[in-house]
Amino acid sequence: MRSLITSLNEDDDIADFLAWPGDFDPDRGDHVEEVHLASGATLEGFAGDGAGGTYFFCGDGGEERPVLYADSEGGAALVAIGLTELLRLLLVAPWWRDCRAFTGEESAELAAEYLEDMPDLVARRDRAAAALGLDLPTEADVLARLREVATEVGKDFVLIFTPENHPYNPLIKA
Repeated sequence: MRSLITSLNEDDDIADFLAWPGDFDPDRGDHVEEVHLASGATLEGFAGDGAGGTYFFCGDGGEERPVLYADSEGGAALVAIGLTELLRLLLVAPWWRDCRAFTGEESAELAAEYLEDMPDLVARRDRAAAALGLDLPTEADVLARLREVATEVGKDFVLIFTPENHPYNPLIKA
């Protein structure tokens, strides 16, 4: 079975959707600052976004490792357990960074804004999901899972700005 990272790099439908609206670039895994996890676990940057944020795999292993997102403003959150869960988030709610209440209503409003600019968003998303072999949860389910991962499991994944030994602020609060 080929890895999801390989699929991201080899399929135009996937790469195009993840580039926008997903704002996900698998070619940019270097973070702007020196950071480490408070636990001492391995941290591996594997993708980034246009605003200087970075996606990190945490711990040892492969694509099933927890995924932490750190923005360029000093905020971080565990956003998924494994690359599959992250891709579902990016496909279903690429506007997740703009969600504050994590409600279906809020997500629907954000989706409407995206659909105004990109009427083929759902068709593009579905092509990318099919190419990845992923079934997609509802927006409400994916946002509830994001909140659960960030606020419950994520408590053990504290990102530290190494030069000052100072923790990043939580991006998602309970």
